[in-house]
Amino acid sequence: MTPVSRTVIDLDSNSEALTLAGEHDAHLKILEQRLDCRLTLRGNVLILEGETDAVEKARAAIEELLTVIHGGRPLNPGIVESLMDIAINSSGKPSEVYGDVVWTHRGRQVGPRTVNQKLYVDAIRTNTITFGIGPAGTGKTYLATAMAVAAFFGKQVGRIILTRPAVEAGESLGFLPGTVSEKVDPYFRPLFDALYDMIDGEKLATLIEKGEIEVAPLAFMRGRTLNDSFIILDEAQNTSPEQMKMFLTRLGFGSKMVVTGDVTQIDLPHSRTSGLVTVPEVLQEIDDISIVHFDGHDVVRHKLVQRIVNAYKEHDDEVGAARARRSNPSGPRREGPGS
Repeated sequence: MTPVSRTVIDLDSNSEALTLAGEHDAHLKILEQRLDCRLTLRGNVLILEGETDAVEKARAAIEELLTVIHGGRPLNPGIVESLMDIAINSSGKPSEVYGDVVWTHRGRQVGPRTVNQKLYVDAIRTNTITFGIGPAGTGKTYLATAMAVAAFFGKQVGRIILTRPAVEAGESLGFLPGTVSEKVDPYFRPLFDALYDMIDGEKLATLIEKGEIEVAPLAFMRGRTLNDSFIILDEAQNTSPEQMKMFLTRLGFGSKMVVTGDVTQIDLPHSRTSGLVTVPEVLQEIDDISIVHFDGHDVVRHKLVQRIVNAYKEHDDEVGAARARRSNPSGPRREGPGS
């Protein structure tokens, strides 16, 4: 017979109990499903019932969640799901991950929500150059922008430079109508969106006008030395190896660089190699450079996005395996009886 255990957690206040439960008990329902325990909240007392091992793990996970609540970080069902992913699927502590606040704007706190995101922001803090490689929705650009804004307003750097190659779906800037600014604006809209989330619009416009925040195509980086700057190269999968080398060698004194990209979304012609693909083999042994890889577990958008990312990865893996079999038809064969 499976041993059944029961344990009780005394909560500090009605407010803590309400936050833990969530609106219409939404958080409790997630916890019950993810922790494989029955949870009953009676006033300020939380009762856990289930198999002994499950109850012990659930208690540890809920105590981590209570540490997050005590730290004042807001909770919603998506965040509770992310924190349970950390508690269940990794060796990281949810309170350490979610307790790291990179930037706060108008009461909204920006920081890591997965173990890899925590590794990423820590890598940016401690290294001069950091690469964030992984699928869409993993917070690579958003967190890098938050780190840049924090460094700028913390007087660690004198300016922020955001750049990306103006290459998408085979389009060329020369064939787009308008001025240079009008041509590149669609390419940089995600970067502007992130900045507007972190800096008031009027203040941001002033900083851009003064050149303290610069958003420009990668081609505009050639021939420059970027001192006292926090520099982000976004969509780096669309750089050539030559462009990547050009960008990295713009690094000046007192600067940091963050390079982000998704090697599954390369828009270069098929005959051209992505500069981001070659980075791990070329640079991984160099000190003061960190490469952080993200996967589907780090997607912090709608849960359906995480499932889509994982489904495409599985499909790509199957297609790759099928191609490998076709390219090696004379591989190992199983001998039949009597062979």
